[in-house]
Amino acid sequence: MEHTQNNQPGTPGSGPTPAAGSDRSAWPLWEVFVRSKQGLDHKHVGSLHAVDAAMAIENARDVYTRRMEGVSIWVVESKYVHASNPDEAASFYDPANDKVYRHPTFYDLPDELKHM
Repeated sequence: MEHTQNNQPGTPGSGPTPAAGSDRSAWPLWEVFVRSKQGLDHKHVGSLHAVDAAMAIENARDVYTRRMEGVSIWVVESKYVHASNPDEAASFYDPANDKVYRHPTFYDLPDELKHM
């Protein structure tokens, strides 16, 4: 795929841009995760199409953090995300039920520990 480059840093679209007539539906799909200012973890906020990871991060910033609510963005090409089947949840998680030491209620946590 042929790209053009905008040489003005800091402007929207300063990364690779599609050549005229390119088919955006052929671009890979990226899953977007954003960590909010109040949060400790990244949450899935949506998906978008982009040519590469740099463009995906830039587009995710513009689409999903318009109100300056994010402090970190992760993007993962969708083809690299693998998930368990929700229909098989009972059998998939069954082995964990007999290991009580894995449950947080098994431990006494000190008061200083704020984010557990």
